[in-house]
Amino acid sequence: MADSFTPPATQWAVVVNGDDKVIIWNDAPCPALAPDQSYIRTDAVAVNPSDTKMRGDFVTPFGILGTDYAGTVIAVGSDVKDMAVGDRICGSQHAMNAHTPDRGAFGQYNVSAGRVWLRLPPPMSTEGGASLGAGIGTAGLAIKQLGLPLPNAPVAKPVKVLVYGGSTATATVAMQLLRLANLVRIATCSPKNFDLVKSNGAEEVFDYRDQEFAGKIRASTKGNLKYALDCITTVESTSACFNAIGRAGGKYVSLDPFSTYVATRKVVSADWVLGPTIFGDGSTWPPPPRRPGSDEVRRFSADLFAIAQKLIDEGKLRHHPLHVLDGGLEAVLEGMELVKSGALSAQKIVVRLTS
Repeated sequence: MADSFTPPATQWAVVVNGDDKVIIWNDAPCPALAPDQSYIRTDAVAVNPSDTKMRGDFVTPFGILGTDYAGTVIAVGSDVKDMAVGDRICGSQHAMNAHTPDRGAFGQYNVSAGRVWLRLPPPMSTEGGASLGAGIGTAGLAIKQLGLPLPNAPVAKPVKVLVYGGSTATATVAMQLLRLANLVRIATCSPKNFDLVKSNGAEEVFDYRDQEFAGKIRASTKGNLKYALDCITTVESTSACFNAIGRAGGKYVSLDPFSTYVATRKVVSADWVLGPTIFGDGSTWPPPPRRPGSDEVRRFSADLFAIAQKLIDEGKLRHHPLHVLDGGLEAVLEGMELVKSGALSAQKIVVRLTS
């Protein structure tokens, strides 16, 4: 550890208290620094929809909320070889894990988790970096679950993939990864976001409100669509994806549990991914999100973030458009309300914690 820094015992952080209310607490525990970890001063955080859903049985009382962060390394563990004091990094945390309630992103300090972090190149802003961690992890897991390759192993013969909800932050990352793997992207979103979605690699974009869009996709793909990634996960989105997949069937993957009442085609294999499992330590949340740990997923995450690091260094992977708030932890609460309201479209909320 750097001799000049001793981790404090407590910090200011956004937590869920014993009454299931989100508050700013000045006595939140600071995580300890293990030999294979680095200590990070949190400079910016991003607000994800999942952050607003952590209530009830999903909460460890006074556990720290937040998934995505970016900041400056202020100390390194004795076994750390690939990070130095002063580096700017971004990453994700498995917030509200009952075993590590001090590991949420929405605090003054974070520690690096596994290999689920990236070193930010000089051209990328800290705010942009804060928006990337969960998107990369979730998109990577979804692509893996679909049985499709990452950019380090592009396919020789392109196949088409439907991305429902193409203007979401996860879809922004997923479509770039799919494009770099030589896969053909078809997307849905609101017409006002067509240009954004096309800029991220969609070759065809359909209005999700068009009652005929599933038929139009079947016509465009000649009835041969085999893969659908659902970044929205509603009854309507699941039904639309199932209807767009060709007669021979295929695979459907969503980012939340989907309705089995509409996922009824036996020739379509359906599953969903839980982003925080990217760390390989499973989930302590109640079913259906409860998952066992997986060394295979832990190895996959290391490979995924190594691939993402190379792409970011080469300028081939960019972040979603941002809506940046100032105001520290108070602004995190504001950002959570904005996410819940649904007032923003095609933007990811990032909050600056330091000037």
